[in-house]
Amino acid sequence: MRPSVSIITPSYNSSSFILQTLRSVTTQTFNNWEVIIVDDCSSDSSAEVIQQYASQDPRIKFIQLEKNSGASIARNTAIEVATGRFIAFLDSDDLWHPEKLEKQISFMLENEVAFSYTAYEKIDEKGVSFDIVNTPTKISYKQLLKTNVIGCLTAMYDVEKLGKVYMPVNTKREDFATWLAILKKIDYAYGMPEVLARYRVYASQSSAKKTKMAKENWRLYRDLEQLSIFKSAYYFTHYAVRGVLRTKFPTLARALGVLD
Repeated sequence: MRPSVSIITPSYNSSSFILQTLRSVTTQTFNNWEVIIVDDCSSDSSAEVIQQYASQDPRIKFIQLEKNSGASIARNTAIEVATGRFIAFLDSDDLWHPEKLEKQISFMLENEVAFSYTAYEKIDEKGVSFDIVNTPTKISYKQLLKTNVIGCLTAMYDVEKLGKVYMPVNTKREDFATWLAILKKIDYAYGMPEVLARYRVYASQSSAKKTKMAKENWRLYRDLEQLSIFKSAYYFTHYAVRGVLRTKFPTLARALGVLD
């Protein structure tokens, strides 16, 4: 029997994209899955849209939080009730290629991998692809500290090997912190070079948000990972330089392998 996978999907005001996201799951060539959608008190029609679609497929499970609590708690609520051997993540505006689950699970089983990720493409609000994000074939804890190269929509871990790993609720870099926590348990996470997911980027994303994320990155080094100020400065410098190269000089970044 094929192993099962639980797909963790937090939702907040996602009515514009959630049906596209769910269809990218229901059209997977691998069909032994459950998707657990946790709505974080949306103020739009998300809940109604999701419930209507879920009524057509018992593998789609819907939970509503009683109060707005943030993505970490929404994801953790889903992880708590997940029954799959594998845990995968897919936000309510992102998409998967049809063979994503089948190829990634086969890769993990054949190579006895506990934690994996894949390359992915960036799309705009209309779904038009404009960039490819390549990833290294493997990465360690210390390497990942330099910059988070694991896209949340591509990450998958094996509960049999790692147990359930929950996201911290005291940081906005919850996915980054989770991958670091996993890499404290194992030597490497392993990447697949094939593009198997589509990450949606919004025009409204601003430099102010990037500044806030930079501050969160520093706090992650100091407070969550409890690195010394010197180590924090070392890793933060890598993070900042790579960020500038990716944003301002993408051609040079590709030549240097910074986008990989």
